[in-house]
Amino acid sequence: MRLTQGTFSFLPDLTDAQIAAQVAYCIRNGWAVNIEYTDDPHPRNTYWEMWGLPMFDLKDPAGVLYELGECRKVHGGRAYIRLSAFDATHTWESLRLSFLTDRPAEEPGFALERTEVAGRGIRYTTRAYAANQPTGSRYQG
Repeated sequence: MRLTQGTFSFLPDLTDAQIAAQVAYCIRNGWAVNIEYTDDPHPRNTYWEMWGLPMFDLKDPAGVLYELGECRKVHGGRAYIRLSAFDATHTWESLRLSFLTDRPAEEPGFALERTEVAGRGIRYTTRAYAANQPTGSRYQG
């Protein structure tokens, strides 16, 4: 299974040159860029761990690519890594762009669990297969 979250998620993984082009676009628009990672990519898990602080006032994508490289050294192959761009413009103040830059070599996917509730109702929930393993050992890289 291939996780599809964020912009470009249905495309092949971006190369570092393509990531740099996206970062340059963010910088031209004055957006703060940050890097996040997780080993629990459940669609409702929107709060991933941040790698360092958001990068404000950058003039060159090389700074983001350096930090992305450092994050890859620590979490590459064992976690999902995404890059997000935040627009602090008054009345906007939210993400403008977010995409995965790295993913584990094996993505086990999600289980769909069905629960019968009162009144013959049925509820569905998703659970990541990776969550069967303890944090930190969900993906081997």
